[in-house]
Amino acid sequence: MKNISVLGCGWLGFPLAKAILEKGGLVNGSTTSTDKVSKLEKAGINPFLIALETDGIIGEIEDFLKDSFTLIIDIPPKLRGTNKENFVDKIEALIPFVEKSTIENVLFISSTSVYGDDNDPVTEETPLKPDSEGGKQLAIAEGLLRSNHHFKTTVLRFGGLIGEDRNPIKFLAGRENLDNPDSPINLIHQADCIGIILKIIEKNSWGETYNAASPSHPSREVYYTQKALELNVAPPKFNHDEPSVGKIILADKLIRNLDYTFTITNL
Repeated sequence: MKNISVLGCGWLGFPLAKAILEKGGLVNGSTTSTDKVSKLEKAGINPFLIALETDGIIGEIEDFLKDSFTLIIDIPPKLRGTNKENFVDKIEALIPFVEKSTIENVLFISSTSVYGDDNDPVTEETPLKPDSEGGKQLAIAEGLLRSNHHFKTTVLRFGGLIGEDRNPIKFLAGRENLDNPDSPINLIHQADCIGIILKIIEKNSWGETYNAASPSHPSREVYYTQKALELNVAPPKFNHDEPSVGKIILADKLIRNLDYTFTITNL
């Protein structure tokens, strides 16, 4: 496995970088926190303090990309709270450095929020109709990277990310009057996120777009009620007065092209 740079060693990027190391690769990893530099270093990751800003990049981005052949971009848009940022500007600031580097392939971690909620099954051929600001900016960023001829870009659109320490029920517990009780969930476990990324690298599956969500799609009400019982928290209550709106994310292309089997379907 050739040298890989992971831009964003956070909740997903850090365990991903460690998994790449276990496969024999060399990893440059970035963080925006000085406190995490030693954590990366102890794990065997070559650490870099890098922050993408709307008007430029802070940190040694050239050294971060140097001698790497694959760049994994795992930095979600920050569009909540008072410190909202323009994600598209960040990607536009990054691209010239990637063009001048040894990077041949880019893996862009995107989201199924680039699709609208039309109550239809969603494939990679489904037109993009994002109805959130984050989804809109991700869709534009996808296009900027995919249209660049200096490198090949694969776009990976994840459903809702969950893991041992992360599940939406923690935020929904005890809440009332929630919308869309009958809409299907589209979640994916951290372990499968990492497994899919490793498969893309292993099979050199570049220039592709993949949806990535577990094949299990119970309704929101069924899933979160059961999850609340499992975790011994107050179940949320849903509003059935309005029709539910949602979509089912199909990962058939990913399963077929990468010969991938989801490892965690009991979410």
